Amino acid sequence: MTRSEKEQLVAELSDKFKEAGCVVICDFKGMSVKELEEFRKLGFEAGLGARVVKNTLAQIAFKNAGVEGVELRETNMAIWGEDPIATSKAVAKFAKENDKFVIKGGVIGGEAVDAAKIVEYSKLLGREELLGMLLSVWTAPLRNMVCGLDNLAKKKAEEEAA
Repeated sequence: MTRSEKEQLVAELSDKFKEAGCVVICDFKGMSVKELEEFRKLGFEAGLGARVVKNTLAQIAFKNAGVEGVELRETNMAIWGEDPIATSKAVAKFAKENDKFVIKGGVIGGEAVDAAKIVEYSKLLGREELLGMLLSVWTAPLRNMVCGLDNLAKKKAEEEAA
């Protein structure tokens, strides 16, 4: 990789890391190319970006993105996405299914976090789940009124029939 290619990669990663709501760093040592491609496919479907990157280049990209405290050792894959919860869920799910894929840590909201924090985020309810709950709460009074009117109509029909 030439110097200009490295500079271009660092600039690209810096932009991605700045824009991302969440960046997860994972170890993939021992995984086959097929398994990695499976994760990339799942990540792409979920709207995530993923890249295996050299530690020094990733450190520079994180520094350019204004993030301090991310420790990179050995082999690393950076996975990023806009929604911290959705990103954490996708990565944690894949890590649970593949024991060689290990979450090392990452960045949420511009701050370095450890693997435990990523796992905690993966257990939170997602946007769609929260919207579904909110919709259920909003429609409950109307639903109750409709059931009450229906029961009242049935009672009147029974009284008239009797």
